[in-house]
Amino acid sequence: MMAERLAASFSPSSCILPAASKRTAQPSSAALSFLPSPRRLQSTSSCSLRPVPSPLRLFQTAAIGSRRTSSVVVCAASDPAQLRSAREDIKELLKTTFCHPILVRLGWHDAGTYDKNIAEWPKRGGANGSLRFEIELKHAANAGLVNALKLLQSIKDKYSSITYADLFQLASATAIEEAGGPKIPMKYGRVDVSGPEQCPEEGRLPDAGPASPAGHLRNVFYRMGLDDKGIVALSGAHTLGRSRPERSGWGKAETKYTKDGPGAPGGQSWTVQWLKFDNSYFRDIKQGKDEDLLILPTDAVLFEDSHFKVYAEKYAEDEDAFFKDYAEAHAKLSNLGAKFNPPEGISMNDDDDSNKTVTTRKPFVAAASHSDED
Repeated sequence: MMAERLAASFSPSSCILPAASKRTAQPSSAALSFLPSPRRLQSTSSCSLRPVPSPLRLFQTAAIGSRRTSSVVVCAASDPAQLRSAREDIKELLKTTFCHPILVRLGWHDAGTYDKNIAEWPKRGGANGSLRFEIELKHAANAGLVNALKLLQSIKDKYSSITYADLFQLASATAIEEAGGPKIPMKYGRVDVSGPEQCPEEGRLPDAGPASPAGHLRNVFYRMGLDDKGIVALSGAHTLGRSRPERSGWGKAETKYTKDGPGAPGGQSWTVQWLKFDNSYFRDIKQGKDEDLLILPTDAVLFEDSHFKVYAEKYAEDEDAFFKDYAEAHAKLSNLGAKFNPPEGISMNDDDDSNKTVTTRKPFVAAASHSDED
């Protein structure tokens, strides 16, 4: 009787609970356009049968003859089973396109608008899926990220019970790991904003060439709640990717490392092996001897500012230390400003120990040809 009274009183507006004997089919998102209309519902809650800590708990009891069985019905922003399947699809996407850099950037730029001084969601910005809307994609700092959405849209259509906010962060963390980087201690369940009117204003993301690089980096990242160690560790992700002058205004049109691709040739990379995640970014800046490698003002300052330099020197010498600090900083960035459902977030089976940073990484193997757009 207690379970029946609980069931009768539990009616969250964002989730339709399946019957005890038959799960309600999820609506397909195949009809969703690439840039969704603000009138369409963008955030889908998922219901699945699995154990979960209270208070998001509902016991349903079904009588089968004289035997009674019970199950826990959980409502979450994203379906854990679909998250696991989507991760495998992202791995396959990376194998065929090697779009690691742009997927990392997509996750960062969705989360990096967070302002710790604003309490209200979604006004505070952060990892809430707002970057899928055209108004935010047109921000200067987001040039080219429309290509990342195009790459992921078929996965979003296939797994309609995953939020955009979760998909962006899943893709970003998976790209780091598949490029040979550390395992990121991720959690999921981020709720999406519903329309473009909830996008943050332009100007919250860092610039590449500010007048005062150290001050600018601290203004931007301190606003997010990060510290000097996090700033330097996250900067190390520039070990991946290239800068294209037609998009950012920085870098050469091509170098000996980029003239033949992979993918569309051209741009200037920070490292020689710009699809491999390691600590070469710090080593190359410190040496500063290769004119074909990019060093932006915000890169150079890591070895010029006395507080940043402590970490930059450490990471140049100790890759394991870099991987450990990077994994922690990336996980923190991915959660900034997010509203989780359930509030404690959800994890996939191999990510259950969310408080443990794992630095073991997979060996990186480059393909003969790719089609990434970074």
